[in-house]
Amino acid sequence: MECRVLSIQSHVVRGYVGNKSATFPLQVLGFEVDSINSVQFSNHTGYAHWKGQVLTADELNVLYEGIKLNQVNRYDYILTGYSRDTSFLMTVVDIIQELKKANPSLVYVCDPVMGDQGAMYVPEYLLPVYRDNVVPLADILTPNQFEAELLTGRKITTEEDAVEVMDLLHKMGPETVVLTSTDLPSRRGDQFLVALGSQKIVKPDGTVTSQIICMDIPKVDAVFVGTGDLFAALLLAWTHHHPKDLKAACEKTVSVMHHVIKRTITYANEMAGPGKRPSPAQLELRMVQSKADIENPAIVVEAKVLQKYSH
Repeated sequence: MECRVLSIQSHVVRGYVGNKSATFPLQVLGFEVDSINSVQFSNHTGYAHWKGQVLTADELNVLYEGIKLNQVNRYDYILTGYSRDTSFLMTVVDIIQELKKANPSLVYVCDPVMGDQGAMYVPEYLLPVYRDNVVPLADILTPNQFEAELLTGRKITTEEDAVEVMDLLHKMGPETVVLTSTDLPSRRGDQFLVALGSQKIVKPDGTVTSQIICMDIPKVDAVFVGTGDLFAALLLAWTHHHPKDLKAACEKTVSVMHHVIKRTITYANEMAGPGKRPSPAQLELRMVQSKADIENPAIVVEAKVLQKYSH
């Protein structure tokens, strides 16, 4: 059966963020991807200059109407990322609700992009929209630590806190939650960052199976753009291939990330020359060059199962 994804994200002419970051890996892994570009910019906003257009809520509606009129609005997955406009986000919510009615087994993968390292980079009034409208519709949620704390109103200082926060997020809706990065100390030292995942699957007979995993991910000394978008897309793909095994899905996702980032930093440093910091253009993800790794990643990060139970 072919699998179709509706991805509503940013588009850039040059480089890899949003839909540019998500589409190629999904296609390589066998998915049909229908993209709606929430913005069209010349490049990501980390460059010195950027120009472009923003899609309004009304324009989003018009595009969706066109798909609906032709009766091709059946999707297996929806993927969303960065948005900074309430009316746009609420229109996305309406579209997801309608698509879920048309296909009750549709899976919504949501990256609730709001900020990082204690600072919000979207307007604060988006938080209640995410918390009250978007997250309850999500099946798979990929916040970082700060975003998870914002959504639940709880601080994370220990692994127990993180597990509790993931549980609160489950209660809000999503059956799979991955904290893509945290400030928790890694058992492997300060060259690693800790990511955690939790999956609660309710079977038709009412029994719940649950799996909580933890990963130590090697740190890289550079600022990349588009990695969160790539992570969410890969998690969509690998949870599709391993629907009941979060450990396997996360290992493959994080391993692909590692290969892409390693290839990117090696290239960027070569281009910049000795002792020079690479430019944003040199740090664009080496996506096409990583095709083989995306399709069949060598597993370089092992996930540890912290808890597993059925009841």
